[in-house]
Amino acid sequence: MASAPDGKAQRRLAAILAADVAGYSGLMSKDEEGTLLRLRTLRREVIEPTIRSHQGRLVKTLGDGFLVEFSSPVEAVRCAVEVQDALVGDLAERLGCKLQLRIGINLGDIIIEDDGDIYGDGVNVASRLEQMATPGSICLSGKVYEEVRDKLSYDFADLGEQRVKNIARPVRVYGLHERAGAHDTPNDMSLGLPLPDKPSIAVLPFNNMSGDLKEEHFADGIVEDIIAALSRVRSFFVIARNSTFTFKGKAVNIQQVGRELGVRYVLEGGVRRAGDRLRITAQLVDATTGGHLWAEHYDGTAEDVFDFQDKITASVVGAIQPSIRAAEIERARRKRPDNLDAYDLVMRALPHVWALERGANREAMRLLGEALRLDPNYPLALSLAAWCRGQLVVYNWSENIEEDKRETLRQAQAAAALASDDPLVFTVLGAALTITHEYQRAATMLERSLALDPNSAWAWNRSGWLRNYLDDPDTAVQHFERSLRLSPFDPLAFNCDMGIGCAHFIAGRYEQAILWQEKALIESPSSLWIHRNLVPTYALAGQHEKAQWSMRELLKAYPTLRISDVLNALVFSKSVNDRIGEGLRLAGLPE
Repeated sequence: MASAPDGKAQRRLAAILAADVAGYSGLMSKDEEGTLLRLRTLRREVIEPTIRSHQGRLVKTLGDGFLVEFSSPVEAVRCAVEVQDALVGDLAERLGCKLQLRIGINLGDIIIEDDGDIYGDGVNVASRLEQMATPGSICLSGKVYEEVRDKLSYDFADLGEQRVKNIARPVRVYGLHERAGAHDTPNDMSLGLPLPDKPSIAVLPFNNMSGDLKEEHFADGIVEDIIAALSRVRSFFVIARNSTFTFKGKAVNIQQVGRELGVRYVLEGGVRRAGDRLRITAQLVDATTGGHLWAEHYDGTAEDVFDFQDKITASVVGAIQPSIRAAEIERARRKRPDNLDAYDLVMRALPHVWALERGANREAMRLLGEALRLDPNYPLALSLAAWCRGQLVVYNWSENIEEDKRETLRQAQAAAALASDDPLVFTVLGAALTITHEYQRAATMLERSLALDPNSAWAWNRSGWLRNYLDDPDTAVQHFERSLRLSPFDPLAFNCDMGIGCAHFIAGRYEQAILWQEKALIESPSSLWIHRNLVPTYALAGQHEKAQWSMRELLKAYPTLRISDVLNALVFSKSVNDRIGEGLRLAGLPE
C-alpha cells in the first residue's frame, strides 16, 4: 500500500465510476469471439476516449467491467451519460450487437496503492450501485446527486434508500436513463397490503401480441399454467389467477401492482403466435424497486409451449429462491443471542460459510460448533462444518492439511448417514467430498440435490467445480452459467466467474481465463486466494508484468506460500496442477 511521509496510507476524495456489460455471460455463451471483439471495440472507440475527454483516470479493466476515478462528480456523470448515449446510437448498429452497460457512480474517500489501484468504501459503494443499475442505466449515490443536481439538467429518479452490502448505513440512490415509469410511484410498500413473511409473487396476464383476439385464450392458458406451477412451490406465496387477471388489458405500474396485491415480485410478459410459430417473452421485476431481476424470450413452435412454461417457472423460482434463505438468516440475526437454538446458529453461520474468506470461515466454524454442541446429530450443521473444514484445506488456511482432510471426511460421512431429503445438505456434502477427492460420492450427492431442487444455484455451482476437477471444462462452464442464470445476484456469483475462468485455464484458453478470473477478483477483492490461479494464468499467457503484480498480491495474504503448498491444496487433476506449477515457477514463486 502506498504510504505518505508520515507513514499513513494515501487517501483522497474522488468520484468513482464502476461499470460492466449487462448479460455478459449470456453473450459469451452465444458468441465468445464476437463478444470479446465488440467489447474491445467499445473500449477503444467509446469508453477510453470519453474518459479522457472528461479528465478521468481509467484505474483498471477486469473482464467485462472497468473502474474509473474522477476529481469532479460532474465530469463523472457527464462521462457516464455520454457513454450510455453512444451505445444507443450508430455504434450499436455497427457492432452488430447491442451491448448495454450498468454504471454506478459514488463520491467517497479512497485509498491509493503504489501501482495506482484504489480501494475503500468509496469504491465498494460504486460497485454495488453498478449492480443495482438496470441495463442501460446509471445509479448515483446521494452524495453525487447533491453535487450535480444544480449543475446538470438531467432528469434524476429518486430510488430511495437502499441497503448496500458491507456498508452499515443505507445509501440514497438516484437513477438516470431508468425505464420510463419504473419509479413514478414512491417506493413505500406500506401504502398497500403488507408483504407476507415468505417470497411473494403475482403473475400478470401476458400481452397477446399476435393482433388476433382468438389467441387471447392461448396467452391466458400459459399464464394459468405458470401460476399453477409456482403454487406447487411450498415456500412461495402466489397470488391467485382471479386477482391478477383484474389487471388484464390495463397499462400498469409494477410498483403499484406490488402494493395493491401485497407482493414483492411480479412476472409479466407477452405471447406472439403466427401460424405454428410461437414467441414468449417474460421478465421478473422486484416490485419494491422496479428493478429487473431476470428476462428472457423463447422461440419455437406451438408444440414447445409446455417446455417453455417449465423453463419460465424454473427461472422464476431460481431467481427468487435465494431470498427464502436470506429471510431466515435475517430473522436469526435479529433474535436475542441468549435465545438461539441450533437452527438459529446455523442460519447465522450461513453468510460466513459462503463468504469464502479466512475470518468469515473462522466465525462460521465457531457458530456451527455451538450448534453441534446443542444438537450433535443436526445434518445441516454437520455438513456445513465439513465444508468449512474443507475450506481450510482448499484455500491454504490449514495448519495441518491431512488432519483437516480427515475431519472433513468424518463430518461429511456423519452428515450423509443422517441426511434425508434436504437438497442443501446434499449440496454441502458434494462440496465437502470434492476436497477429499471423493469425486464419485460427491457426484452422487450433487445429483440427489439437483433431483430434489433443480433450481438450486449453489448445487449447479458445485457441480461446475466438480466438472472442472474431472477435466470436463465445457460441461463445467454450462453448469456455472446455469447457476448464474438462476441467481445472478447470489453472493457466490463471483465464485461462478472464477469457476468459468478455471475451466478456460483447463482447456488452455488463457486469455478467456484471465478475463473471467479478473472479473471474479473485482467482484470479491478480498478473496486473495484467486491470485493462486491468476499468477500461473498470466504467466502462461505471456503477461509477465501482471503475473508479478498478482504474485505480490498473493504473498500479501500468504507471505510464506510455496508452490508445493498450492499444489497440495488444489484438487485439480495432475495434468492441470502440473501447468499451475509451471506457471507459478515462471512467475518466481519458490518451490
